Amino acid sequence: MTGTPAGLVGKPGAPDPKRRLLRWWPVVALVVLFVLPYGTVEVPGLLDGPVGSAGSLQLLALCLLFGGLATGYDLLLGRTGLLSFGHALYFAAGSYATNTFLREAGLPFWLAAVLGLVLGVAVALLFGAVSLRVTGIGFSMVTLAFAQAASLLVSRDPGGFTGGEEGISAPGDALPASLVGIGNTANLYWIALAFLVLCLAVVHRTTHSPTGRVWEGIKENERRVEVLGLRPYGFKLVAFVVAGTLAALGGIVHLLLTGGSTPATTTSEFTLSLLVMVVLGGSGTRWGPMLGGILYTWADHRLGDLANSATVGDLPGVLRVPLSQPLFLLGVLFVVVVNVLPGGLAALPGRVRAARSRTRTTGGDSPAASPAPTERHDA
Repeated sequence: MTGTPAGLVGKPGAPDPKRRLLRWWPVVALVVLFVLPYGTVEVPGLLDGPVGSAGSLQLLALCLLFGGLATGYDLLLGRTGLLSFGHALYFAAGSYATNTFLREAGLPFWLAAVLGLVLGVAVALLFGAVSLRVTGIGFSMVTLAFAQAASLLVSRDPGGFTGGEEGISAPGDALPASLVGIGNTANLYWIALAFLVLCLAVVHRTTHSPTGRVWEGIKENERRVEVLGLRPYGFKLVAFVVAGTLAALGGIVHLLLTGGSTPATTTSEFTLSLLVMVVLGGSGTRWGPMLGGILYTWADHRLGDLANSATVGDLPGVLRVPLSQPLFLLGVLFVVVVNVLPGGLAALPGRVRAARSRTRTTGGDSPAASPAPTERHDA
């Protein structure tokens, strides 16, 4: 009988070193994202210039912003099972309210931002309290009605505050000097990164709280939650307000990134884009909505450049026409991902591990790989 040298076999129940390392990847990713503005590396095809250039940072900041926004929206869709078509309303409320306080009241930016956020939260609380009185498809239709009414109101500009279909630009002299100009694009990028981290932290913390477990129960079976003596309405309203608060804050960040407020952010199509981001990344997962938001935003901008490029213009008509339509290309991308990865991008690592496991199992069952019975006995 032979013994096993000490140290070759870990203690039973000892954590896997590889698993320990994987726990640190979010920190590593955050550090990499933080230092990107200092980078000079060029990534042809992905970005127009060096990673640290103003144009690249602007695109990356928008990707991070919508990654956070999609994460907040998934608090409703993936965590609580609420399909809202009016999420754009709270995003626009934060942007337009802050901009109006800057332009009309002449308030300092930080005070205007706080008041804009408070107004966005109030709108989410009010409309959520009304919308959640109905359930299922009725809830979705009520949120859609609110969004359409608000979009029409912004486009008509009855009080002269929204700028109608042109939108309104933010007064540059009212914004902090460190957030204005191409030379300060890195600061805006870091603000977008901070927004993404905040959204991830809030969603992770709330979904792992007792309230988050009730949200999961509501998504699975709302009637069962009622039988347990809990009121689903109150818990759903909390989810609605938290998601609306993150959206309003995202609207303020968007105001800084784009330098204005536009009516396009009030439409139901804007919310549908968030829905696509969440499904693309993986609804109800920790990282999926973020990945979906980043990929969708990047593709939306880069495919537009591809559609207008000379390369596409020189193609035959049968190829040039579809490739010159960014929405068509985004639709194809969405259909491919949904069919190949039903669980979204977040399901990809699990499917890769499952495929590798099946490969190892198949190899282990082959006669060449399996040891003889006598060999196993001797060992």
